[in-house]
Amino acid sequence: MNLNENISVQVAGIGACVTDMLYTVSQFPKEDTKLRAEGSVMAGGGPVATGLVAVSKLGGKSAYLGVLSSDASGAFLKKDFEKYGVDTSGIVTYDSSYASFSSCIWLNAETGSRTCVFDRGNLPSYRITEEACNILKNAIILMVDGNELDAAIEGADYIHKFGGKVLYDAGGRYEGVEGLLPKADILIPSAEFALGITGADTIEDAAVCLYETYKPEVVVITDGKNGGVLYQGETMEHYPAFPVNAVDSNGAGDVFHGAFAAGFIKGFDYKTCCYFASAVSAIKCTGVGARESVPDFDTVKQFLEEKGCSIL
Repeated sequence: MNLNENISVQVAGIGACVTDMLYTVSQFPKEDTKLRAEGSVMAGGGPVATGLVAVSKLGGKSAYLGVLSSDASGAFLKKDFEKYGVDTSGIVTYDSSYASFSSCIWLNAETGSRTCVFDRGNLPSYRITEEACNILKNAIILMVDGNELDAAIEGADYIHKFGGKVLYDAGGRYEGVEGLLPKADILIPSAEFALGITGADTIEDAAVCLYETYKPEVVVITDGKNGGVLYQGETMEHYPAFPVNAVDSNGAGDVFHGAFAAGFIKGFDYKTCCYFASAVSAIKCTGVGARESVPDFDTVKQFLEEKGCSIL
């Protein structure tokens, strides 16, 4: 999909884009055995890439900036973006001699857990292009996840020149991310990342430490079924996780970040963004596939009203 030149991208993203092969299994398999899957599906994945799909499905305009191969996985990923309305004009495509980023994921029906084994492939690192600059200068948010680190830092500096913000989905503690952390205006780490990088004992202390160290506008820590915390320099606020009958938690965090960005471009304050993103992530977990199961805006609004949260 190439957006009409008169329609600006609101959320651009630089980070991982992965072909996920999802297998639902009755229980975690024992080593050196065979186990018949209850079902399988190929799906697009990756923190930023899935977050951009969430933005699009929630009514925003998004674009992926990155590299793909023309191999079967790369062709699937590009088609998947187009399926969900994500702009692909900023993608650099290499020939099929390069292998795409892929993963195999087991979804344990017994416990609700997910186990992932991934192969990063051998694509060259992404470099900011002229097309990417044209997209970024008009965007409201650049989403990054610590992958394609050099391009993410360059993209962050570029969007800041034009008044845009950087939302950092901080899940993986990749080498060199300390150079990206100060670029974040909206810093949303997982509890594992926040506790690990700060050495704090609680996510509340970690939020304060990250805020004081890296100076973002806001720190939002995600803590799975416990919800999370929001800190903007004064009051520590907690937001809930909404209980649902979860069948696939894979990509829930990715969807949270994309939904947060979607809420921001709709004009929500940060606390409302937290509730909105938490609701979107919960609904997503009720279906298989991180992207396929992202709801539309009206579904989220109804869900929140049913939960007694009439905040939209």
